[in-house]
Amino acid sequence: MRFASDNSSGAAPEIMAAVAKANEGFERSYGADQAMTRVTAMVREVFEAPEAAVYLVATGTTANALSIASYCPPWGAVFCHEFAHIAEDECGAPEFYSGAKLVLVDGAEGKMTPATLAGPLGRSGGGGVHGAQPAMLSLTNVTEAGTVYSIAEIAALTAMAKSRGLPCHLDGARFANALVATGATPAEMTWKAGIDVLSFGGTKNGCLGVEAVVMFDPARAWEFELRRKRGGHLFSKHRFLSAQMEAYLTDGLWLKLATHANAMGQRLANGLRAKGATVGDSPANMMFPEWAVGTHDRLEGAGAVYYRMPAPEGLERARLVTSWSTTEDHVDTFLSAF
Repeated sequence: MRFASDNSSGAAPEIMAAVAKANEGFERSYGADQAMTRVTAMVREVFEAPEAAVYLVATGTTANALSIASYCPPWGAVFCHEFAHIAEDECGAPEFYSGAKLVLVDGAEGKMTPATLAGPLGRSGGGGVHGAQPAMLSLTNVTEAGTVYSIAEIAALTAMAKSRGLPCHLDGARFANALVATGATPAEMTWKAGIDVLSFGGTKNGCLGVEAVVMFDPARAWEFELRRKRGGHLFSKHRFLSAQMEAYLTDGLWLKLATHANAMGQRLANGLRAKGATVGDSPANMMFPEWAVGTHDRLEGAGAVYYRMPAPEGLERARLVTSWSTTEDHVDTFLSAF
């Protein structure tokens, strides 16, 4: 009954087999491996983006920080939700690599809206040389609140940013889960909706440790390559990153894993609602239910592992996350202990 994070799960068997296979023989280093050539072609096909530049790194923080740094000057302002991973969980890495300032935007349930973005965006740059200049918009899907932006919501926000000439980044650590939840295609959720660069997650969804940076405008590609090397994130034995991503994309494995994770999330959310817990909008694999005081102790006493969260007086709140390896038995055992 481990629901602390999708990072708590291991790697899918197909990923492990691919890594073991990649360990055979010799291969060129630093991203010149044959598998990376195949990965680039696969990503371009999946995203309907034949000119996209594709790079692999080992962590989501790296993908986000280097993506932002490649588009944003050190005097720039990056607009993101106040609870965004880049704002709360990356130890200042985006600021470190870019020199830019994160401007926090509010919004209910982890989602900014045109109304909440309008104020910060409108005020930015008004001080001339004395203030940070508007430089980028960064969105997250699935959000840190477990909610999901629709295609229309993404497009409305990117349109506002582009009216000011700003490029747009999407933190897609749970991109596959967001796609499954919305039924959108990869292209519809990214470049067709105004996204310029995507952090395409694999680690949370069954990989050992690999994320792709997909730059739909390859004009920034060389700068990204330089920043990745200078930042110490260009793997010499890059084939082990490539092997993971190739297996992840083969035969739609990435969507199959996310479909299962989301299905387990919905089984858990619906089961909790049936037992009287309050579960908000949680269409993917992460939720923040509220329940009666004393429930934490009972669940943890039965062996459940998850994060306790701040709650309104008289209630308890938790963060629960399902993954590709969550089973129906895991969910049902948790619900039985509720």
